Amino acid sequence: MSNELKTESAVVEKLPGLAGTVPPPPAEKFSIKALLRQDLGFLPVLFTLLIIIIYFQISTNGIFLDPRNISNLIQQVVSVGIIGIAAILVLLLGEIDLSLAAVSQACAAVTAVLSVYQDWNPWLAILAGLVAGAVIGLVNGFFIAVLRVPSFIVTLAGSIFYAGILLLVMGRQTTLTVRDPVIRDLAPNYMDTIAGWLVPLVGIGLYIGFVLLEQRRRATIGLKTKAPIRLGIQFGVAIVIPVGIIWLLQSYNGVPIAGLIWIGLVVAIWVLLTRTTYGRHLYAVGGNSEAARRAGINTTMMKLSIFALASTLAAFAGIMLLSRSTAAATQIDSTLLLRAIAAAVIGGVSLFGGRGSIWAVVLGALVIGSLENGLTLQDQEQSIKNVVEGTVLILAVTADALARRSSNRR
Repeated sequence: MSNELKTESAVVEKLPGLAGTVPPPPAEKFSIKALLRQDLGFLPVLFTLLIIIIYFQISTNGIFLDPRNISNLIQQVVSVGIIGIAAILVLLLGEIDLSLAAVSQACAAVTAVLSVYQDWNPWLAILAGLVAGAVIGLVNGFFIAVLRVPSFIVTLAGSIFYAGILLLVMGRQTTLTVRDPVIRDLAPNYMDTIAGWLVPLVGIGLYIGFVLLEQRRRATIGLKTKAPIRLGIQFGVAIVIPVGIIWLLQSYNGVPIAGLIWIGLVVAIWVLLTRTTYGRHLYAVGGNSEAARRAGINTTMMKLSIFALASTLAAFAGIMLLSRSTAAATQIDSTLLLRAIAAAVIGGVSLFGGRGSIWAVVLGALVIGSLENGLTLQDQEQSIKNVVEGTVLILAVTADALARRSSNRR
């Protein structure tokens, strides 16, 4: 929900009867010029992703959109995408968490060690890894929210500390192979054909129903509604792209369960942020922490809970990565955190807090993953990959800074 909608809703709630005495405004008029004056949301990122797909599809002689490659691409971006969700939550708060990658792999190591050496039930071992992530997040949040230490310093030190914990947990092992079938099958499996079509289509139907209900609610209380053309484009994108991807995946092994879990997490966090008081408070704290505190929001508890939730999600990403690779390692992937934050920023989440949508991580992760995947298909060296990904990231950050400056001038 946008800040505009929250403000307008608050005004209507404070003036009973207003909706009944003032005629509802007409739906906004759709035009390209009016659209360009507004916040374009995810459209620039979607356009960028389409250009990347077309370029790699041509330059790789059709290999890029091969169903097998698309399935591999989705499997590859799941861990980055889940850590990206964690990064977005912290960025919306106006903070940053540099320890997410270390937390992810340390918690995966906890699960692996309990499963292999202690012979724990796999679900208990997974739960222990998630609890370890939540505790780490609370520790980070305590230093940041209660002791008021800058999040950059706390999480940078935490990243080093948790990397040490990872080495302690692993002992003399550099890699630890997990043989439990429950953990090994968590990420790599696929849904059968019927479920692979049914679950996503039900999700699309629920999304369209939700948007129509929101449109009706806005009209009922006298707020401006979206133009029919804009709604049509929104629904067209929501239907055509997922159906096209599912059709490609069904011609290979089906819809990857890991991808569905990732999208499920995105939907759950989206509902949390847009349909609950907790979500509105998060945007308020990220937009102006002092004003939120004066308005009665418990900013300390908000920061504690967000850092705990972010670290728990990072732990879950580590467990998904453990399942896909079937082994825990002491070597932390140096690019995992950067790609997760890049996915958030490229998707349009502001580094300054209080602005952005959780759906940004889906497009952002696909942009990062597509670049990595496409350059690999072209047999490019790692140096070229780093240069290209770094260029895209700096362009995204610059666009964010310019958009912020433009918004402040209005």
